[in-house]
Amino acid sequence: MNQEITFENIHKNGAIVEENERYKQNQFLKIPNMYDANYIAFKQMPTLAEFKEAEEYLRGYHMRLGQNHVKFYFPEGIKITDELDNYLSTSGYDTGFMELYKVDPSKFPEVPMNDAIKVREVSEKNLEPFLDLIYKHTLAFGEKFAQYKRSLIREQCLDDSQKERHLKLFATYDGKAAGYAHVIISKAFVEIDNLEVDEVFQKKGIGSALQRKVMDLFSDRTVILVADGEDTPRNMYRKQNYQYVGFQYEALKVLE
Repeated sequence: MNQEITFENIHKNGAIVEENERYKQNQFLKIPNMYDANYIAFKQMPTLAEFKEAEEYLRGYHMRLGQNHVKFYFPEGIKITDELDNYLSTSGYDTGFMELYKVDPSKFPEVPMNDAIKVREVSEKNLEPFLDLIYKHTLAFGEKFAQYKRSLIREQCLDDSQKERHLKLFATYDGKAAGYAHVIISKAFVEIDNLEVDEVFQKKGIGSALQRKVMDLFSDRTVILVADGEDTPRNMYRKQNYQYVGFQYEALKVLE
């Protein structure tokens, strides 16, 4: 559990299609408008001129493929320069930063028993209500995106070649679909990705129960996750004994 953890350990869908000394470009055309899978990640903080060059390239690349966005990740642990930040803010970008956390499962707090909450691995028996809840939660990004996401998750659940890498957990409350988590498995780390609790069942301990299940299943590995650096769940993670590892800035622009 002492292996160094960086944002490089965070799972990304898709594959690198271009790489040079300045950046890596990742594409995932199964879901072309999945922003966090179709992007450029800078290896070093770009100058404004270097950013504009990469921006023009990615915009053209995405437009040729019918993609309606450009997204950039900046080197972890480095704040965006004032000059670049000013350009992004005046050019229609949404900017922010993500924080990386880790926890030793033995340090995660015990979760009070609640017979109303059941957390199970997704199987053919509960696959459809699980997928229905994912569809509901992603519909805000458009019906087409929600359908693509539902199809991708179904494939990960049913494809035997992906089961060793992807584990899905489904939570119910009094038998009703309440939440879920995607767990990405590697030898040293287990990443909790896309942990969601339906708004109807918030503040009932479902998020903690999902995490407790991960801790119990993978007690021999470090558990990691990424939180929005400006959102409230990060405070909850700190209370649950997660340790702060680092931050990474990002910028997204949805094209007209």
